[in-house]
Amino acid sequence: MQPAKPIPDATVPEPLHADACCARGREALAAGDVHAAMHHFQQALEADDEHADAHLELARALRASGRLEQAIGIALRLTVLQPQNPLAHAELAACFAQAGHTAQAQAAARRARVVEWRQQLDAEDTEK
Repeated sequence: MQPAKPIPDATVPEPLHADACCARGREALAAGDVHAAMHHFQQALEADDEHADAHLELARALRASGRLEQAIGIALRLTVLQPQNPLAHAELAACFAQAGHTAQAQAAARRARVVEWRQQLDAEDTEK
């Protein structure tokens, strides 16, 4: 007689996967459901609190919903997690600009350009 196989417990949720949550969030955002998108991006961050795409997309969704101070906070966190990511600084600039913080928006936009230029120079150096 074979031992009985354990019956899966239907109440135990499957582990969250940050990439899958981000993909669902992008789909929701593309469909115009900003609130569902934010939920999925937040789930992604619960699964991996350093997931760069989740931070970026959540900041965009928050900005689209008018929750600008929260968007700024998420974008700032992303610039700390990935200081060499020009998209992080560009999103922060967009958040600041939409919130009417012109000086901070200009500074973040300059930082995005500098980071991008450095990446281009590094790429050119490696090609030589």
